[in-house]
Parts: sequence; C-alpha cells; structure tokens
Amino acid sequence: MRLFQNSGLNPSYRPRLADLVGQARGFEQQKEVFLNDRYGAAHILLPILGRSPEAFFTNGDDESLQRAWARENGLGQDTPLADILLAQIEHHKTDVFYNLDPFRYDATFVRRLPGHVKRKIAWRAAPGKIDFSGYDLVLCNFPSMRQLWEEQGARTAHFFPAHDPELDTVAANRDRDIDVLFFGGYSRHHQRRRQILEAVAGLSSRRRVVFHLDLSRYTPLAETPLGWFGPLRAVRRPPAIREVSAPPVFGRSMYAQLGRAKVVVNASIDMAGPDRGNMRCFETMGAGALLVSDSGNYPAPMYDGQTMAVYEHPQDASEKIARQLDSGNWDGIGWAGHRAIREEYSKQRQFERFLELT
Repeated sequence: MRLFQNSGLNPSYRPRLADLVGQARGFEQQKEVFLNDRYGAAHILLPILGRSPEAFFTNGDDESLQRAWARENGLGQDTPLADILLAQIEHHKTDVFYNLDPFRYDATFVRRLPGHVKRKIAWRAAPGKIDFSGYDLVLCNFPSMRQLWEEQGARTAHFFPAHDPELDTVAANRDRDIDVLFFGGYSRHHQRRRQILEAVAGLSSRRRVVFHLDLSRYTPLAETPLGWFGPLRAVRRPPAIREVSAPPVFGRSMYAQLGRAKVVVNASIDMAGPDRGNMRCFETMGAGALLVSDSGNYPAPMYDGQTMAVYEHPQDASEKIARQLDSGNWDGIGWAGHRAIREEYSKQRQFERFLELT
C-alpha cells in the first residue's frame, strides 16, 4: 500500500520549526527536522515514523517545505500549494490519501485527485462545517463529533491517536520539579478554561505552577487600558494566570516540560461536546504525569482514580490537584496511566486499525 499522509502546522509552532530548520533547503532535510521534533506524533502513522519507502509525508500548508519539493521537481516558484500537493500525490502514485487537514484541503481538492488514489480518508476532531463529500471516510475518536459529520453527509469510523514511544524515556523520570503544568490555547473560545486555570493558579503560593499559553493575538492589547472594557475582556488574563504564564511550547520542548511535571491539567474548549480524550490526554499520560481533566466520556483505559483524575468544576480541580500532590499519589497514578496508554494505544495497534479501514 502506497500511503500518503498530509498534515498541517499550528501558526504558533512555525517560528520554532523555522529555527530548527535553519539553513536547510532540501525537502527531505526539512521534513526530517519536522518528524524528529515529534510535533503531532500521536497522529502520524507508523510507516511515516518508520520511514517506509512506500509512505510519503508532508505538511501541505508549510510553504518552505512545499516549495522545496516544487523546486526540486521542476515546478514554478509561484505554483499554488494545492497544486504542489496534487503533484506530490501524482509523483508518489498514492493508493491511500490520509489527510489531517481537511479544513484546508476539503472536497474541492479531493475531487482533483488522480484515479490511482483508491481511498481518500480524513481525520477531524474539532467542530466546524467542512465539505467532506469527496472523502470515503472521516475518522475521529469522539462519537458526538462523528455524529455531527454524519449529519453533514459523511461516512465515519472510529480511530484514535497513539502513544509516541519517544515518551517512554520521558516517563521514566520520576524526579520532577514542576508541580502543575498546563499547555494550550487561551482565546475567546476558552472561557470555561479560564475559570479552571484561574482556580488552579491559586496553588502557586505553595506549589510551582507553569501555564504555557498560546495566547489570542488580541491578548496583548486586551491587557492594556484599551482592553479593560468591551469584547477584549474575553481574552484578558486574570492576574493569577498572568503570574504563572510562559510562552507556548511544542514538539520536543513540550515533551521536556511534560517530563518535569507531576500533574498536567486539561480543560476542554467551550465548543467541546461530552466526549473526552484529546491528543493532550494521550501525551500527558504517555509522559507519565498525572492527567487531571474535566468530567466527560473518556475511552478506556482512562479511568478516574486509577490512570487519571477527573474534576467537576474549577474549585474541584484545584482541590484534587492539591490532594494528589500532598499525598504523593500523583506518582503511582501517573505511572499507571503511562503503562495503560503504552499498552492500549501503541503505534502498531493504531496502524492495524488504519489498515482495517482501508
């Protein structure tokens, strides 16, 4: 099977990737830098990570990467990114196209694919209206999200992120100096998250608390006198959160921080449904930290009190974290979570499931 996997980049990750790439100009060189940084590795399939010669990977929205391939393959410097991606698929003679970025490359792009592409599969685990009509299958690990896509006419199937084995060495470190860690977005879509983080930040008077926040682009303005009133208030951080804030982290830098953390707090976005178990849960448990996350429907083996901890409201989150730290129970539950995720959600099992769907 000739597999082609396409992904995309968080805009906030791009500066880090550019620094890592440095002066590398070739497509393969840049791609290797990205894959070695492990950004989004939970979603990258085993043949890609294993560098199988029949598998092709790219980030279709990475202009530097894509134009390197175009330059090496005789395409003009003004070739649209969609046309470069199409040319890569044609050159690769792809059998199965697996797209992690169907928002950018929706049915309009899929209808242009050559006839040798036998299966067109997308992954989507975030709300929003997307035209999936050109895809054979849309994958997701949230039943409520799958129902949403089916109501829009898509055929769906259950699929899941997987444990990155690179996290095994991270999990082995049990001497950790950060008591409470959070990393994620902070925007107008995160008002419930703001309440949770503000409550947890209250622990900073006696515990080391670090929040790596990917801030809204309006937050700097919101935290000036101009933002004291009106809609910008939604993206202004309360003082307690500002005091423990740090820049966002990605890739191996994020893995390093996970390896220093005893507890990692997770909080769903406001638009999330009842289902839980996003990539952050897999990464946190895979790294051996104690996942403390909001209540909802979690997949096995994410069990409250056994492999993770669940809270009901902001104050409950703060109190449960304090109890876990004071008792030292975070260590045993965090290690149990690591073992469970490593065993139940291996890269091998993920790819075996993918093969079932193709």
